[in-house]
Amino acid sequence: MKETLNQLIEYKTLDKKRSKEVLMDLAQGKYNQAQVAAFLTVFMMRSITVEELEGFRDAMLELCVPLHIEEYDAIDLCGTGGDGKDTFNISTLSSFVVAGAGQPVAKHGNNGVSSVCGSSNLLAHFGYQFTNDADHLKKSLDNANICFLHAPLFHPAMKNVAPIRKELGVKTFFNMLGPMVNPSFPKKQLVGVFNLELARLYGYLYQQTNKDFVILHSLDGYDEVSLTGDFKMISNDGEQILNPADLGLDEIDPAKIYGGSSIAESAKIFEDVLKGHGTSEQNATVIANAGMALYCARRIEGIEEAIARARESLESGKALAAFKALIDQDTKISMN
Repeated sequence: MKETLNQLIEYKTLDKKRSKEVLMDLAQGKYNQAQVAAFLTVFMMRSITVEELEGFRDAMLELCVPLHIEEYDAIDLCGTGGDGKDTFNISTLSSFVVAGAGQPVAKHGNNGVSSVCGSSNLLAHFGYQFTNDADHLKKSLDNANICFLHAPLFHPAMKNVAPIRKELGVKTFFNMLGPMVNPSFPKKQLVGVFNLELARLYGYLYQQTNKDFVILHSLDGYDEVSLTGDFKMISNDGEQILNPADLGLDEIDPAKIYGGSSIAESAKIFEDVLKGHGTSEQNATVIANAGMALYCARRIEGIEEAIARARESLESGKALAAFKALIDQDTKISMN
C-alpha cells in the first residue's frame, strides 16, 4: 500500500488491474485503518478515472454474495448520495411507486454516511429486518413486487471499510460504487449521480454493458431529478438536457424537498407521501423519478406515459400497498 499511496500522492493514477487488486486487498483486511483512510482521502482530493472506477467495481462484484433473481427482470433505483442536499428519501419512495406500477424492483441500499437518513435507516425505522436469504427476498418480490438488498449483507468484505467511512462522514468513492454493485446484477438500472463528471464516467461504463440504463444529474447538484431546474439524462439512446416542463411538471423551490434533520423526520415525510398526505412538491419529485425509472424499464413507452403510470401508482395507493406488503411479510417472518 505504501508504494500505491506514493504513486497517488504524486498525482499518478492506477490502471484497472491494480485498482481491482488494491480494493480486493483492502476488503480482505490487508491494510491498517490509517492506510485505508489515506487511500480513501486521495480520491476526495482528485477525480477518479474510468479505469480506477471500473477496477473497484469489478472487485466489489467479485467479492459480493450474489442474488439470483434473473426471472423477475427487476430494476434498481439507486443514487450515489453525496450531493450534500439533504433531500427526503426520493429514490426509496420512487422504488415503491415503481413496484406499485407493476415493475419488479431490487432496491440496493445502505445506511446514510454523508446524509442523515439512508434507505436502510428508513426501512429499519419501520421494523424491516435485513436479510440476504434468497427465498425470503423472492417471497418479497412475489408479495410486494420489491425486495430490499442491504449492502453490508451482500458485501461482507466491506466490514473493514465501513467504520472508517462512518468516521470520515463525507462522500468517498464508495458512494460512486454503490449503484454499480447491486448483487442481483440487474439488467435495468436508474442511477442518480452527484456531478456531471461522474455522470459521464457512468455513461461510459454502462455503455459497455447490456443493461437498459438511465443516469440522472440535476445541473444544480442533485443526484436525482429534483425539479429545481434542468437535469441531464444519459441513457442507451444518448444524452439530453431536460427540464421539469418536459415531464409535464412544474419547477419547484429547493426548500420544498428538504428531508428533515433526523431519521424520524425523514420517516414521517416518507409515510406522508405514501399515504397521500405529501405536499405537491414532494409528490411531484417522487413521480418524476419513478417515471424516469419506468421509462428506463419499459423503453417502448415515452416519458409522458411513464410519468402517468407513476402518478397513478402513487395516487391510487398501489405504492403504499407495495410498502405494506414488504413490511408485513417481514414482520410475520421475524415474529416466528
